[in-house]
Amino acid sequence: MVSKIISIGTATPAYMHSQDEILQFMQRIYSLNTEGRRKLRYLYHQSSIKTRYSVVSDYTRPAAEWEFYPATENLEPFPSLEERMRWYDRHAAPLSVKAILSCLDGKADPKEITHLITVSCTGMSAPGLDLQIVDLMDLSPGIFRTSVNFMGCYAAIHALKLANSICRSEPGARVLIVCTELCTLHFQREPTEENMTSSLLFGDGSAAALIIADAEDHPEKGLRLESFYSEVIAKGKKDMAWTLSSTGFRMTLSNYIPDLIGEDLALLVNRALKKNGMRLEDITHWCVHPGGKRVLEAISKSLHFTNGHLDDSYSILKEYGNMSSPTLLFVLQRILYRLDFRRANALLGVAFGPGLTMETFIATTAGD
Repeated sequence: MVSKIISIGTATPAYMHSQDEILQFMQRIYSLNTEGRRKLRYLYHQSSIKTRYSVVSDYTRPAAEWEFYPATENLEPFPSLEERMRWYDRHAAPLSVKAILSCLDGKADPKEITHLITVSCTGMSAPGLDLQIVDLMDLSPGIFRTSVNFMGCYAAIHALKLANSICRSEPGARVLIVCTELCTLHFQREPTEENMTSSLLFGDGSAAALIIADAEDHPEKGLRLESFYSEVIAKGKKDMAWTLSSTGFRMTLSNYIPDLIGEDLALLVNRALKKNGMRLEDITHWCVHPGGKRVLEAISKSLHFTNGHLDDSYSILKEYGNMSSPTLLFVLQRILYRLDFRRANALLGVAFGPGLTMETFIATTAGD
């Protein structure tokens, strides 16, 4: 028995900020000289990002109206880890419910959900996001719950892997995955390369997916989860990292990441395909995590893409930035909307995260 994804729902916070507006805010935060401001402006304009969403309104408001950052000359007291977690606790669950309701609409009743998998690397507490969702949606108090924490951008694939295992072992399972990240709560003010990269790349968002056992008597069309494959590139373990500090979670994201991905991706994809008895030309759709413009360019070069294979990834990057774990599901939802289920389709998903970890999955539709 295999499992299938029958629905994906997405949600964003209330505040949409243009890339230029965030640039102006961060130039003030970093207190850069003329040369630094010129460099930062160039990086923002080369990002291929137009807009991003945040639970923080400050990025497009005058200092007198700031609510998260202190409107003081020296920005003290800068938001502490405790303050950032208070904001996460306040906003993550309602945003998650918004994505879940979009996912379940017309597909399932909340009472039918048997398993809940929550995914996040931008906030943690106990009791946490999973129990908040159970309360807000009045889910069964006996629901199976588990959480995927601190895995970063590839965590949605890990959650799909867990959901697939559950559905294979429990034919009646209805597994709900929700990935929610509030990345913009963790922007830092020191003008380091890592901090400036994070400030120009990350946004907030939530995505939910419903996975069921692919029983013949279930009428819903969906993507059958066929196989998963992952590898760790040990030489890149220091180039992508996510650590806690007294002023929030800190991202290490070196300029070598696109090169590392480009060097190893083709081999990884070939091994993933071989595991499932497939070839590169069998893949009709590519669901690639848009980790950034340079990452997508490195992937296109590595796999010799020339015909818009990554258009969906570029579109999500342009409209939302990198939201960490939900981002892959945003791309997948866009593919699902236009998928022709009358035809046989084969989709390969790829995402990356700390380690450097590279995760893949293959999904198919059989066609009529």
